[in-house]
Amino acid sequence: MPTRSGLDYFFDGVHLAFSPGIRRFTLLPLMINVLLIGTALYYLFTHLNDWITQWLDALPSFLSWLYYLLWPLLTITILGTFSYFFSTLANFIASPFHGLLAEKVEQKITGKIESDLSLFSVLKDTPRILLREGQKLFYVIPRALGLFLLLLIPGLGQTLGPIVWFLFTAWILAIQYCDYSFDNHKVDFKVMRNQLKQKPGKTYGFGMIVALLTTIPVVNLFIMPIAVCGATAMWVGEFKYSHTNHSASASKTMSAK
Repeated sequence: MPTRSGLDYFFDGVHLAFSPGIRRFTLLPLMINVLLIGTALYYLFTHLNDWITQWLDALPSFLSWLYYLLWPLLTITILGTFSYFFSTLANFIASPFHGLLAEKVEQKITGKIESDLSLFSVLKDTPRILLREGQKLFYVIPRALGLFLLLLIPGLGQTLGPIVWFLFTAWILAIQYCDYSFDNHKVDFKVMRNQLKQKPGKTYGFGMIVALLTTIPVVNLFIMPIAVCGATAMWVGEFKYSHTNHSASASKTMSAK
């Protein structure tokens, strides 16, 4: 089988999200995303120009020649930050339904039913799912604050800051969307992060395309369910088999003891 990239898995998600048997599970997450992201983007585009102008005015005079070069970088940074914040909020609200969507996508890909979540069981499991989302937030917040302080440093913040922030956003979005399948199989959050780190090319490749598309108006309204489906395809293609083998080996070892 040819090696697949994070971009390949993202386009798998595009196909899967609107395929027969899956479409109905994308509807509610899609509605939540449209409501929150649509409102956020309206506010953003009425203030974006003023924010960028104020930020670039903080440049030292000897770096004024970077003004037009930095404008697109700062635009992407602000769009990405804004989109990530409201995507995180939407993901938090829709997380129980994302887990259900990830399960149905995995069943479609593998042709196997390993569990059969119902809407009732998903709602019953909501407190645990939200606790998992809280783990993600506690992981992200201190790192995001550190990067935000970097963005405030004149010169360095306007040049290096957007690049570092984009890479950080790609990593966090990969964690966000890959975690639903890992969590469905009760894989610990730290173990999940370590497994993603073992395949940085695929992880960052997937996260980067998601990060870029969340900055594009209208397109970003559909990204959330597509990213869940694509991340689930990556779970099946890259992580599920090795994790299943590891779990089976561990069970045999325990039985032998």
